[in-house]
Amino acid sequence: MKIALIGYGKMGKAIEEIALEKGHEIILKLDISNPEDFTTENLSKCDVAIEFTSPHSAVENLKKCFAAGLPVVCGSTGWLAEWDAIVKDCNDNNGGLVYASNYSIGVNLFFELNTYLAKLMNKHKGYEVSLEEIHHTQKKDSPSGTAITLAEQVLANITTKKHWVNHLSDDAEELEIISERINPAPGIHKIKYQSSIDDIEIIHTAHNRKGFAGGAVLAAEFIVGKQGIFNMKQVLGL
Repeated sequence: MKIALIGYGKMGKAIEEIALEKGHEIILKLDISNPEDFTTENLSKCDVAIEFTSPHSAVENLKKCFAAGLPVVCGSTGWLAEWDAIVKDCNDNNGGLVYASNYSIGVNLFFELNTYLAKLMNKHKGYEVSLEEIHHTQKKDSPSGTAITLAEQVLANITTKKHWVNHLSDDAEELEIISERINPAPGIHKIKYQSSIDDIEIIHTAHNRKGFAGGAVLAAEFIVGKQGIFNMKQVLGL
């Protein structure tokens, strides 16, 4: 598999390491130092692109890949206000896209656990639910895309909660997401159900970037030759 890496920071380098270990080739490495190499001609030499950049560049990066006929694995977060436009652009170009707020296999299993627990807890009104997420100080978006996914799963199943907020709240209909930025912290996500009798918590702690990078390479292997929009649940067959 011939890969274009769009974004060659710490995550891009971690993806490169795992891709090479699995026998794939990195044909193109793109970042802010070589925008002139981001061409249709160069993209056409690849089988798939893996995009981990920023909320400000992700949308245009995806459009360039679709126009070049290159399927994409996108791990950038914070751009989902443009989701409908990207879906249309992907479909108009018969493109392929895997998008996930988090590519870690462990986190995606955690998503399933979070949904199941929320369904159980909805029957027990004595518990108050909240979320906490901790990342390194270079994390550009707050709350994290993973925290938003977790919050949306809770909102879909806890009927007393109507929307999430990124601050402390006394409103019973608001789901708190408390964000902290501390170094070093690859990523910690906690969902807590608290009552006067006891607490129930589920926590996912990432020790390094290998889980995210490995999942992104797995998603790239999945999307090659496919058209349409996919997520990690489909990649993992959950």
